Amino acid sequence: MELSTYFKYPQEVRTLIYTTNAVEGFHRMLRKYTKTKTIYPTDEAVRKSVYLSIQEITKKWSMPIRNWGTIIGQLMIFFEDRFNNVA
Repeated sequence: MELSTYFKYPQEVRTLIYTTNAVEGFHRMLRKYTKTKTIYPTDEAVRKSVYLSIQEITKKWSMPIRNWGTIIGQLMIFFEDRFNNVA
């Protein structure tokens, strides 16, 4: 992404982009729960471990994003074609 593309978004959206590392944080927490076990006997054991890890991780997601109503409205304007199927 070019820097000029970044600045076409409103301040609230730009703040969300550079302050939210949700995917990286999720992966970090998932590794924290799964790194102690290096070998799983079956694919089902892997699925169960990841599922239980996700259950623990989501318990910690309690802080809402500031100005979310404004941000989602702006995102819906910029990415209208992507929000048509969301109800």
